[in-house]
Amino acid sequence: MISRSAENPADRRNFLRAAGLAGLGAVGAVTAMTVGAQDAHAADAPISDSAILNFALNLEYLEAEFYLRATTGQGLPDSLTTGTKALGGVTGGSQVPFKAGSTVAKYAKEIAGDELAHVKFLRGALGSAAVARPTINFTDAFNAAATAAGVIKAGESFDPFKDETSFLLGAYIFEDLGVTAYKGGAPLISNKDYLGAAAGILAVEAYHAGLVRRSLYNLGIDVAVITNKISDARDSLDGTNDDDQGVLAGNPKAYRANLVPADKNAIAYSRSPQQVHNIAYLNPASGVTKGGFFPDGTNNDDARLTTT
Repeated sequence: MISRSAENPADRRNFLRAAGLAGLGAVGAVTAMTVGAQDAHAADAPISDSAILNFALNLEYLEAEFYLRATTGQGLPDSLTTGTKALGGVTGGSQVPFKAGSTVAKYAKEIAGDELAHVKFLRGALGSAAVARPTINFTDAFNAAATAAGVIKAGESFDPFKDETSFLLGAYIFEDLGVTAYKGGAPLISNKDYLGAAAGILAVEAYHAGLVRRSLYNLGIDVAVITNKISDARDSLDGTNDDDQGVLAGNPKAYRANLVPADKNAIAYSRSPQQVHNIAYLNPASGVTKGGFFPDGTNNDDARLTTT
């Protein structure tokens, strides 16, 4: 099904060439004209469902590696990392020394299981079209992100695997990004079955984000203020809109809880795939193709998902 859903003019062109139909006399002439027309309109062709699902798979690789390493000390099994495009390694990540009986540890374990299931599901839906895990760098990216947000000073380090509070702050970066990414990517999906699945994953990511935001809020004002700094940093990367929201609203003299980031209509905001990449790459520039958490770029099938 994914092969059918993923089919676009470029896919059909490649099939015709591989089948050798271009040399069959009149059929070949017709094919040549058709291919030429398709080339002219390639830029206007819809982004295939497989490209959208692979975009999501890149993000799920990132989240699964983060949570699995935090809870078990190990990342994804090799059998869940291979696929088309280059397979990359993972830098950083270790088991978090959660407190005995910690509620945060229980949250983390459940989320890790969900993210693992998301990777399995998307890979299963994509079949042979699934991309491999791209290169991921937690160490340098978290240091850069924390410095940019003003959480640490230049030259200092931020390790989200150091303790529970640091872990929650690291998770906060991913969870809000994941929710907005699925909301922004869902309208691009044409197959209703895949759209329904994407909506289901979005809901789970929103549950995760809610757990993380509440946990950070419960740690007190000093920690909650840091989420607002991270929020401002994300806003500085994804364009001119000021949509991102920390777990505190109001001013320093009258803060109030803001556990559900939404607009005036209580509707969650969304990010385009390009905006998501800008945040993951920790670079606001138009046309950027790599950096941050993905030092070699994400493994995507359609450049329109990565650059503007």
